[in-house]
Amino acid sequence: MGLVQFLDLAATSAAVSATSGRKAKIDLLAAALRRLDPGELAAGSAYLAGELRQRQTGVGYAGLRDRPAPAAEATLTVAEVDDRIAAISVVAGAGSQARRRELLAELFGRATADEQRLLVGLFSGELRQGAQAGLLADAIARAAEVPVAAVRRALLLSGDLKQVAVAALTGGAPALAEISLRVGTPLTPMLASSAPDVAAALLATGSPATVDVKLDGIRIQVHRSGDDVAVFTRSLDDITSRLPDVVAAARAVPAREFVLDGEAMALDAQGRPRPFQETSSRAATRGARRGGQPEPVEGPGLVPYFFDLLHLDGTDLLDEPGRVRWAALADALPADLIVGRQTVENEEQAAEAFAAALAAGQEGVVVKAQEAPYDVGRRGAAWVKVKPRHTLDLVVLAVEWGHGRRQGWLSNLHLGARDPRTGGFVMLGKTFKGLTDELLRWQTERFKELAIDDSGWVVTVRPEQVVEIAFDGVQTSPRYPGGVALRFARVLRYRDDKRAEEADTIDMVKAIGLPPPPKS
Repeated sequence: MGLVQFLDLAATSAAVSATSGRKAKIDLLAAALRRLDPGELAAGSAYLAGELRQRQTGVGYAGLRDRPAPAAEATLTVAEVDDRIAAISVVAGAGSQARRRELLAELFGRATADEQRLLVGLFSGELRQGAQAGLLADAIARAAEVPVAAVRRALLLSGDLKQVAVAALTGGAPALAEISLRVGTPLTPMLASSAPDVAAALLATGSPATVDVKLDGIRIQVHRSGDDVAVFTRSLDDITSRLPDVVAAARAVPAREFVLDGEAMALDAQGRPRPFQETSSRAATRGARRGGQPEPVEGPGLVPYFFDLLHLDGTDLLDEPGRVRWAALADALPADLIVGRQTVENEEQAAEAFAAALAAGQEGVVVKAQEAPYDVGRRGAAWVKVKPRHTLDLVVLAVEWGHGRRQGWLSNLHLGARDPRTGGFVMLGKTFKGLTDELLRWQTERFKELAIDDSGWVVTVRPEQVVEIAFDGVQTSPRYPGGVALRFARVLRYRDDKRAEEADTIDMVKAIGLPPPPKS
């Protein structure tokens, strides 16, 4: 098998974007994967997922504007592109900026127009879409002729699509089966679906059920092996150096090796949660992905509370029922490190637990099926969250310059839900409600960083920033391509702990329900 031209991947990427059918997209991706040489699989699978193999390159959006004219003929191979980007990513020291520009110009000068388009998308991150990664998991299974469930589980356990692609296409199902939970390597967390009330949640989980307090904090996953402790966010970013109190709490646990799932939050003097923005700022990891170590920040420490135990002293617990994992958690940890939880037999008891959580200043509750395994990376009916209002995690697509008192600030947000079929986003409306002066200042600087176009009125931004929106309902709307809009949308908080591919989908929005048509 010979080396594959980078142009072939550029053509595949363009064809996938132009194709609407999921099966056709998967067929295109699978065919491209089959053509890759074993040594190109890691880089090639990353490119097809819209990512670079290298986590950090030092190339910003501004560095992509002044490009040499495209080459007339395609000469780059996938392996050569990977080598050149690897060389760019390790440039450091005096004169590094000029050297990086020089290497970047050499790469783009060798690339055709189609190849340059793909390179710009990869460097800028504009191709990085959760739906594309999901499609690629199916394509890996098709290309390697292995069960898609085996690919997805390996992907969720390893968090590394490149590793999974190499394993599947070089070693098949046996190689995938060897990918397991490894202490120190974060795995994609289990997620909760939503219900409007505790009665609906219990219908999904069955009873008896376990009801956990839903904390207004950040999701953390804590790994410990001996004295080594690592703390990861829900998006698998390493924030160990930012949370020394969490590290200290983990080291005090009388066990040698474990993986814990939980939340961390800032508390006031009375033990009630501080505003989420204070908690979030402690763990802000913008620009620092897994493997990077952000600088410690000043301020009050975050207090951890754990609700699941995934591994303990050499034994994986992922496939054990919840009641078994939670009993092991209660045995392994002191009570003050475990989230508030209780078993309920009926709706009345669940409603009492919900009311108590709200009275304590928390977000709500999560109702959990006691017999369910830890379903890595899935959002199913085994865990169901209940909050006192409609909320969605959406992505900012553009921002309008303010006027009057907000002159000079980026104010009105264009909100988008994720479309799992296309990997893009569907606009649901705009809002400037709920924005404090502090948030206006913050978002103005943030969206200047993400800006890709400024008409003087509307600033179009890279769809990366997630914001939690409260709203009163959903209504039909011919103004927006999804056919629906949010009623009385208002900003609750920015979610720096979530990536755009984790935002809520247009299907979730429509599932909330539209009001009945007026009676004639």
